[in-house]
Amino acid sequence: MDVRKLNELRAFVKLCKQNPAVLHAEEMRFFREWVESMGGTIPPAPCNTSAEKTAEAKPEEKKPEEPPKPPEPESEESDLEIDNEGVIEPDSDEPQAMGDESVEVTEEMMDQANEKKVEAINALGEGELQKAIDLFTEAIKLNPHLAILYAKRASVFVKMQKPNAAIRDCDRAIQINPDSAQTYKWRGKAHRLLGHWEEAARDLSLACKLDYDDEASAMLKEVQPRAQKIAEHRRKYERKREEKEIRDRLERVKKAREEHERAQREEEARRQTGGPQFGGFPGGFPGGMPGAMPGMGGMPGLNEILSDPEVLAAMQDPEVMAAFQDVAQNPANMSKYQNNPKVMNLIGKLSAKFGSQP
Repeated sequence: MDVRKLNELRAFVKLCKQNPAVLHAEEMRFFREWVESMGGTIPPAPCNTSAEKTAEAKPEEKKPEEPPKPPEPESEESDLEIDNEGVIEPDSDEPQAMGDESVEVTEEMMDQANEKKVEAINALGEGELQKAIDLFTEAIKLNPHLAILYAKRASVFVKMQKPNAAIRDCDRAIQINPDSAQTYKWRGKAHRLLGHWEEAARDLSLACKLDYDDEASAMLKEVQPRAQKIAEHRRKYERKREEKEIRDRLERVKKAREEHERAQREEEARRQTGGPQFGGFPGGFPGGMPGAMPGMGGMPGLNEILSDPEVLAAMQDPEVMAAFQDVAQNPANMSKYQNNPKVMNLIGKLSAKFGSQP
């Protein structure tokens, strides 16, 4: 079966479980009858359903009012309250140097990169954050294939409250080594500074799985409740959107059914009264009078005329009907259509049915 249709059916069943009153809508009568024919039982209607049925049973007294439409869902942020303490507005920062990945690293460059890393760690220990950044950057340029250098520089960016730069460094480190717990830890902290609670929870959780860390675990306990609250909030509005989509579909089905029934009633009324069938002319033909066409005697029955598929097809051609109307109003105008085979063919067939030729 079509997966999309199955999803729509699943959403409809969920809506019925949550709000059984949907099954008692007039447009759902066919569904109730089918369920009952299969031995199923429809849940009782809410108390206000009986009143609606009474109103439907006596349409001459008072036409039932349209049920009020359910309120539109509020915006997804309207009722979501998250404690954003500690979240910062990061300054716009220039992308940091990432090193040339295509460079061929020699042993001498590796040694120099390690020396710069040690100097950067010492500067960090002395609280000289910018100096540490500069030294880690020099080390990265010497050996751009070492993930730990990016992770270390990311840790300094977090301390400087530059979370976007830290995330860029962590992304690069993960490309090089996707199993580094420290990298996920620092990226989780950077996301926490930005208030990206779900991303922070994912990174910190993965960091603890790869290599348990008390600091990462403590921060995970802080961000996880907020991430769960956001996830629950999203599910709530996804459910509301699904329900609204189902209501909209039901409304479209109802309108289509009403339009179809109205068209059927109008068609039945035309058949019973002998009203216009083609082009809005009495009797079903332009001019509306027997003998409006030259050479036509008594008018045969409409069913007899329309039993000829060629005549019926011609009657549905706007060009032919316009010419037919013109000639019916003034037979002398037939000369204008002597070279139009479609018009002359129709006139010939109708004349033949009247027992003469044009």
